[in-house]
Amino acid sequence: MAMAMPSVNRWTPGASYGPVLSQTDLYLLNSGQNTELELNPIIEGKLDKIPLQFNLVSGYSGTMVPTVNGEPVMHGKDEPATLPRVSQLIIISKHSPWCTIVKKDSGVTIGDLCSALFKEYTENTVTEFELSTVPARIQDHMRRTAGNNFATAQGNQVPAGWGYNYPPANVPDRIRRVDWLRDRVYVDRFDRDDNYARARLGFRAPNILVMELIS
Repeated sequence: MAMAMPSVNRWTPGASYGPVLSQTDLYLLNSGQNTELELNPIIEGKLDKIPLQFNLVSGYSGTMVPTVNGEPVMHGKDEPATLPRVSQLIIISKHSPWCTIVKKDSGVTIGDLCSALFKEYTENTVTEFELSTVPARIQDHMRRTAGNNFATAQGNQVPAGWGYNYPPANVPDRIRRVDWLRDRVYVDRFDRDDNYARARLGFRAPNILVMELIS
């Protein structure tokens, strides 16, 4: 009688459980086999007991669990974001004009994805040109949001293990990208939307993900 082989979760962190495809490899494979990336259930929002709900202002997530030291860390942050594992993901959103490119040679993880987005939206300011593309009342709302987000940031500490910090603690005189989002600061999930990707970027690709934001 054959012995049952032990089962290892396919989303297990580490470099021993599957190859990491470069963007070129992925596109070549996709051209011949129409390969689609399978999203980790955590970032796809399919696990009710482990909601992503990543807050772009505070850096906290609905998946936070305490470590032995009592510090909050994100559940699954070291798991691959996709299968096949890839070295580059392109993130866009219907609620912002920016494109975030997340790169990691050893494979993009959920933690890499959230960390890159946090940095993108908290460390970069909105340009005068970008601001001029929205009505004055929306600009005023963004400025009020900037003040509220600044006050919130002063009372919080970034979760341990992320490798990022808050921007310098000075009164905001410019609007950051996270302020552009106003109340939609929670990343609820990531989806694939080829039609939107083509309309937005001029092409579609399996590693383009759409970030869904909620308030």
